[in-house]
Amino acid sequence: MVSTVPTGSAVRVRMAPSPTGSPHVGMIRTALFNWAFARHHGGTFVFRIEDTDLERNTQESLDSIIELLRWCGLNWDEGPEVGGDYGPYFQSQRSDIYADTLAKLLDGGHAYRCYCTATEVDARFKERQAAYKAAKAAGETAIPPVMGYDGFCRSLTDEQLKAFEGRPSVPRLRMPEGTIGWNDLVRGEISFATKDVPDYALTRANGDPLYTLTNPTDDALMKITHVLRGEDLLSSTPRQLALYEAFKAIGLTDFTPEFGHLPYVMGEGNKKLSKRDPEAHALAYRDNGYIPEGLLNYLSLLGWSIAADRDIFSMEEMVEKFDIKDVNPNPARFDLKKCDAINTSQMRLLSVEEITSRALPFLKRDGVLSDPVTPSEQQLLELAMPFVAERVNKLTEVGDMLGFLFVADADFALDVDDRAKLVDTDEGQAVVQAASDALMRLQIWSAAEINDALQNALVEEMGLKPRVAFGPVRVAVTGRRISPPLFESLELLGRERSLARLQAALS
Repeated sequence: MVSTVPTGSAVRVRMAPSPTGSPHVGMIRTALFNWAFARHHGGTFVFRIEDTDLERNTQESLDSIIELLRWCGLNWDEGPEVGGDYGPYFQSQRSDIYADTLAKLLDGGHAYRCYCTATEVDARFKERQAAYKAAKAAGETAIPPVMGYDGFCRSLTDEQLKAFEGRPSVPRLRMPEGTIGWNDLVRGEISFATKDVPDYALTRANGDPLYTLTNPTDDALMKITHVLRGEDLLSSTPRQLALYEAFKAIGLTDFTPEFGHLPYVMGEGNKKLSKRDPEAHALAYRDNGYIPEGLLNYLSLLGWSIAADRDIFSMEEMVEKFDIKDVNPNPARFDLKKCDAINTSQMRLLSVEEITSRALPFLKRDGVLSDPVTPSEQQLLELAMPFVAERVNKLTEVGDMLGFLFVADADFALDVDDRAKLVDTDEGQAVVQAASDALMRLQIWSAAEINDALQNALVEEMGLKPRVAFGPVRVAVTGRRISPPLFESLELLGRERSLARLQAALS
């Protein structure tokens, strides 16, 4: 086992995404667990950007990651826009650091130059594989060859090195012999035989540093105490632990962080959720009207729970209760229906005023309200919101519910299917006509008076059940079957506009 974090050390964790695409929900789940772990222990949450892949990096992706973390409220203590004592926090600005680290590894004999081409490495593996098959066929005891590099350049003599003068090379870490193990914070004791872990490259042939060098170097110099990351990186941990031992020898650090590997997030068909899956795109949840409390609450349940009988909780409660040892190592399936249900539950915990405030950007974006909002629109919105706050599951649904109040009469239209089913039938036309006649006689335009008038005209005089009686009226004045309460909707819409819409539905 390798030596780990000294007892009593202040917790320091990090989130280190690459800006190469749309942020993934798995990335946010990892960020959330790191953030909660840091906050629970009163530690530091570091955010750094692994942007050495210059061909794939985009500013748009970087902006999206920062925007998403801000929206989620996963505030970081060190990193972009914040600074800190261990910067810079962009790998593209740390080239000199990696070059210095590599030079020390080579000088100390912990790494060596390899001159083999990929073709040569592959050819030698095929030779070993053929020899293994021949030995098995002959009934001899044989060990299957390890795929990948075979250490060919590991012990070249000075004379042998002369043969490679002028040939491109890559530095490789000299893996130690024996076994490397650690106590994984999520999975318990894990060990690998180093014979199954080939010496690995630290840079490309052109000298550009690889993840295998940059990531551990940054963790060491930024004094990261706990590395909580996805299960897909578990196989790279033995290599990093070996590199940490080399770091100690060259004075780069005096401890090895503890590792915890979080379970996969699975999609449909029990396949790992990929960037190609629609439900994987984290920013789409914000744009589709989810609230961060809902999304984070659901993502926290992908591998962890606050209690066996409880799904709904705040981030403050999560921070209080979060223990990385409680994370379930088994894969967690992403269930969009449950995500929707969790979001709805979190929406119900918001005040009407808070929902109104959060819905405003969507109402302006979708053209329901002016930008800036006029005083009359603001007043009508505040009057209407109490009737829909308990009915909407996402912020985008506010516009669907209240759009009929703000649309210009010339642009108002009924949902085609709802109109055909409820308004354009003989019964529907009769109901709308009777409602129009009854409401036209009203002296006081209020929800209570409207209720009495329609109950009398449609339920008592026509003998209709309320569901049958009010459906055509609802579609005629709001445009759709699903709307705020009918009588309050008519009051908010006003006498003149309500009657005009009923008459238009009769044409």
